[in-house]
Amino acid sequence: MSDDAKAMSEWITAVSRELGLEGQVDSEKSVDAVLDLTSDVAHGVSRPAAPVTAFLIGVAAGRAQEPQVAAADYAQKISALAEGWDADTERGVPSNDPDNRG
Repeated sequence: MSDDAKAMSEWITAVSRELGLEGQVDSEKSVDAVLDLTSDVAHGVSRPAAPVTAFLIGVAAGRAQEPQVAAADYAQKISALAEGWDADTERGVPSNDPDNRG
């Protein structure tokens, strides 16, 4: 395990403990999802939008009945939105339309 990976793992464990989330989050999958999401937003929209987007997804997922499922769904949808952000085509469907969820 690299020094960065070890530091990340220790940090996620400490933050999860502080926030009372121990055992409620699959930290490896969550970290990968957040890093992928923030990379998509940073490159497709703007770098400062990346952490704010992750925060907004966390707030939205926290309000859902199944936060882990919602977080994964929201991250996938928002990554797709970010990847097409500067596209010349119209953005298409409203983001909260249940018929368009994957």
